[in-house]
Amino acid sequence: MSERSRRLYELDALRVLALGLLILYHLGMFYVSWDWHVKSPRLLPALEGPMSWLNPWRMSLLFVVSGAATAMMCERGASTRLFAHRSRRLLWPLLVGMLIIVPPQPYLEVVEKLGYTGSYLEFLKLYFSAYKGFCRGTDCLILPTWNHLWFLPYLWAYTLLVLVLHRFQWGQRLAWGHLLRGTRLLWLPLLPLWLWRTVLMPHFPSTHAFVDDFYNHALYGTMFVLGFFAFGSREDAHGLWAAACRLRWWALSAALMAFGLFAWGNAAYAADEEVPASALAALRFLRVCQQWLPIVAALGFARQHLSACGGPVWRWLSLAVFPVYILHQTVIVVAGHALALQRWPLWLEMSAVLALTLGVGLAGAWLAMRWRWLGMALGVEKRA
Repeated sequence: MSERSRRLYELDALRVLALGLLILYHLGMFYVSWDWHVKSPRLLPALEGPMSWLNPWRMSLLFVVSGAATAMMCERGASTRLFAHRSRRLLWPLLVGMLIIVPPQPYLEVVEKLGYTGSYLEFLKLYFSAYKGFCRGTDCLILPTWNHLWFLPYLWAYTLLVLVLHRFQWGQRLAWGHLLRGTRLLWLPLLPLWLWRTVLMPHFPSTHAFVDDFYNHALYGTMFVLGFFAFGSREDAHGLWAAACRLRWWALSAALMAFGLFAWGNAAYAADEEVPASALAALRFLRVCQQWLPIVAALGFARQHLSACGGPVWRWLSLAVFPVYILHQTVIVVAGHALALQRWPLWLEMSAVLALTLGVGLAGAWLAMRWRWLGMALGVEKRA
């Protein structure tokens, strides 16, 4: 079997690029008006438009790619070994992250938002004792926390779900590939996404707390299952990768149109206390178009332009991107908070925060590939 048939390089490259977008998005969160852990005193509202475009689909793309990668791993060995491997790679970094990497984020959050004056060591005592007194009204900070690492327990749970489905061959009976053939790839996944947004989201807003996050579980679980059963095949028996490639410009155009219509409709009803049911249904449908169609476009462009990205640089980046993800938000929060006090020109401050984030993340990844104990802590199990 050739190397090309054994691996979909576009998946690796797409994961690297998707996590790169996530880093840029979180850097932007420091500079826009939306609520976040820490904020720059100098905001850049111009960033909100591009970030609003990314927001509906950036995490869903990661779950689709992760589902497809999980399916390919499942082909190489027993599901029990895969689950043990995925558990080591996700749960150890989650534990280390909550104990060591994440705590600076809530510390600086309470310093900025609540005027906390205690030292970091004093804060850690409260952090590990599950202190519940950091509140703004009824909004209280939950400690300990996993912040951006919420992706890890969700990915672990969905891996368990699809391995159970695969074990009992439910995936074959569902025949995802046959259902999504041709132009159905564009519109059929919109139906469950619209259902989740209509039935679940009004009652279960996003929390990333796992136990009560029913809308996000429905959304991201659907995306992961789609990736596993539809895009994780090397043979691509039903031509879904080819369909995504063929439909990529249609998907991108429709997604941009949905984005514009949603923004127009949202502004039109912004002052209304009660939106008509028909308009609300239309806005929800436009929103799910923004969730799915950019993913089809991304898969299609990846197949067209990234299917040969199997060189040593891409292989190294595919290993490095996970440690960079684990470290990046803490570096952004700490560097952003510290550099904002220096009053540098804004372009220089943003460049420095980004450079520090990438530098620390890539250095951590390089060390993790050489020190086994650090590799376990950051989710790397082999050298580049």
